[in-house]
Amino acid sequence: MTKPRVVIVGAGFAGYHAAKTLTRLARDRAEIVLLNSTDYFLYLPLLPEVAAGVVEPGRIAVPLTGTLNGVRVVIGEADHVDLQNRWVGFTQPEGERNRLAYDRLVLAVGSVNKLLPIPGVTEYAHGFRGLPEALYLHDHVVRQIELAEQAEDPAEQRARSTFVVVGAGYTGTEVAAHGQLFTDELTAQRPRLPIRPQWMLLDVAPRVLPELDQRMSRTADRVLRRRGVDVRMGTSVAVATADGVTLTDGDYVPTCSLIWCVGVRPDPFVADLGLRTEKGRLVVDEYLNVPGFPEVYACGDAAAVPDLTRPGEICTMTAQHAQRQGKLAAHNVAASYGQGRRRPYQHHDLGWVVDLGGKQAAANPLKVPLSGLPAKAVTRGYHLLAMPGNRARVSVDWLLDAALPRSAVQLGLIPADAVPLESESPELPTHAR
Repeated sequence: MTKPRVVIVGAGFAGYHAAKTLTRLARDRAEIVLLNSTDYFLYLPLLPEVAAGVVEPGRIAVPLTGTLNGVRVVIGEADHVDLQNRWVGFTQPEGERNRLAYDRLVLAVGSVNKLLPIPGVTEYAHGFRGLPEALYLHDHVVRQIELAEQAEDPAEQRARSTFVVVGAGYTGTEVAAHGQLFTDELTAQRPRLPIRPQWMLLDVAPRVLPELDQRMSRTADRVLRRRGVDVRMGTSVAVATADGVTLTDGDYVPTCSLIWCVGVRPDPFVADLGLRTEKGRLVVDEYLNVPGFPEVYACGDAAAVPDLTRPGEICTMTAQHAQRQGKLAAHNVAASYGQGRRRPYQHHDLGWVVDLGGKQAAANPLKVPLSGLPAKAVTRGYHLLAMPGNRARVSVDWLLDAALPRSAVQLGLIPADAVPLESESPELPTHAR
């Protein structure tokens, strides 16, 4: 007899770990199909190190085929779900339409950039959600420093040497921290450039890393300011133009670089399903089931999972939650086939890590606050444990970066018009631990 089919949509933290767990629990009971727009799982937390030239881009792209034995990988962009007839429609990379029938469906489509109605942002800012954006930012930073060195007008030198990051959460904080070190290294190789590049970090929140413990926030703020980053809290962009940005406090900052890291929102694909949502996320019960459709599960950033540790609230959009929810969704799918009993989603935070570049980091494993080298060791150890592949290659890149100067050149692989802010990669989960 033909095996029932489990279709998982999305290969971010939730989808990848759902597929991996299912291969262990239900490989003999069901056919497992993973539908994703790329053929790799992207380890998002190391994107800032890719942009800064510390880690090679291929290191954080873990191939689906070969690491998910027993899973059939289908490359395509999901665009429709027929809940009554149980099939998922998708578009293949070369434009052909196709569909996948399912017996069980796991929706793990992730999130996209959060956009705000600020004049000029979609035209002149670039997001930071995937490999194309990281590669583009690397080339852009190198190009601006090279053009600043060639410029004779001091005003042009300053504009090209100023980099504005909006959003002081995980991603923005790490981009600014790594970015200042990167441009300092580039400047050291270019003695003709008379000014030091300036990175600016903006957020309407009252402090850096507002989601985290205040001690981690203070550590990150101290490291950034000591490094020379212009940290401005309670401030954001009011208007963006090709030549600079006007801030909400009235200041005008000439710049050619606006990097958008204000957060994420659920993939709009969820809203098109016609099911109940909360804050744009698909409503599920504590077992990750969609009400009214017991064969459909949702997890990760796209799912409004009840937080049983905080009654009445839903889980935040972090990779820790996404990974654990993906594993639980797999467990409950297997239980629906008679393998074990289903369980509700309950979690306990293991702590957080923020890599600040160089020898600096902030971490609180098991609520123990750390900074400096101890935090750096914990941070890198966590990343190596959390990565499902390429660990040795990442470790080698870290060792080489510690021992050798970075070779920073423009590869020109990603033009600016290939990474517009309004159409950033939809399948990726939020950058959080």
